[in-house]
Amino acid sequence: MRTQNYSRKRQAIYELLLSTDTHPSADWIYNSLKPKYPDLSLGTVYRNLKLLESNGAIKSVAVVDGCERYDARISKHSHFVCKKCGRVIDVFFTESIPDIIDKTYIDGAREVESYNLIFYGSCDKC
Repeated sequence: MRTQNYSRKRQAIYELLLSTDTHPSADWIYNSLKPKYPDLSLGTVYRNLKLLESNGAIKSVAVVDGCERYDARISKHSHFVCKKCGRVIDVFFTESIPDIIDKTYIDGAREVESYNLIFYGSCDKC
């Protein structure tokens, strides 16, 4: 993680995100870290998530039930969101998505720099 000023709380937020594949919300992160950092505020969590995202250390993957969800796995992959339980699951392809979605198929696009592909439906636990 590269940030300009070191922060114990920012490091804890980042490490928590690295340790889970649940794609947590800011509230989940806050509730998970509050016992260890009693002076932690939800605003601090949101500010650090935005900073980590702007630095490219994490990414926002989806909004589920009004809550933005985050992922520290920044390798190229997509996501599946269960509309029943809110679970977010990593999706990896054997073929390259840029090969499937070529810029020539997008009217008016000169160059595709990134994409975000999210599938919605019911997960295997629902």
